[in-house]
Amino acid sequence: MEKFDTLTGVAAPMPMINVDTDRIIPKQFLTTIKRTGLGRHAFHEMRYEDDGSEKPDFVLNKAAYRDAKILIAGANFGCGSSREHAPWALLDFGIRCVIAPSFADIFFNNCFKNGILPITLPQEQIDSLMAEADRGANAVFTIDLEKEEISTPDGRTVAFQIDPFRRHCLLEGLDDIGLTLEKGPAIDSFEAKRAQQHPWL
Repeated sequence: MEKFDTLTGVAAPMPMINVDTDRIIPKQFLTTIKRTGLGRHAFHEMRYEDDGSEKPDFVLNKAAYRDAKILIAGANFGCGSSREHAPWALLDFGIRCVIAPSFADIFFNNCFKNGILPITLPQEQIDSLMAEADRGANAVFTIDLEKEEISTPDGRTVAFQIDPFRRHCLLEGLDDIGLTLEKGPAIDSFEAKRAQQHPWL
């Protein structure tokens, strides 16, 4: 998993509440277990017309936000089914951070496991960030996970808090497999000891 330390990029405003995982990546695209290639289908029904052409009014289809790395969203983001393809699709699109008043629990947890930083802030602060993100290509934010700070286009600094263990995992790029591999020497020692004590196993 790629480490997350400091992220600088355009933030796209998506002031919708209850954006569920089927909106993030519709069910017809869940036939793969690969984490790549899903970005083109992220928010499919909101991004594309039935004939496959882009909907010009959708925020991520606008020139200023096509390369957005940060998403500022409404409450209860990622609700619905527990599909891990949702953070996969966001990550493949280029989104590394989602800022919202609240998240669905499973989606929230899946973000950390896939290198995406979900930040929860009060609605008042979300509204302020949303207004700054509405400036198109000038909506460049910096997320500093080490300092737990957001630097906004207006030069403001907004503090946030992340669980220390999850923060450590993102900073070090550790997913569940990475955490297990950190215990490699201890696992090898246990296996060697068990093989000596119980050779019939």
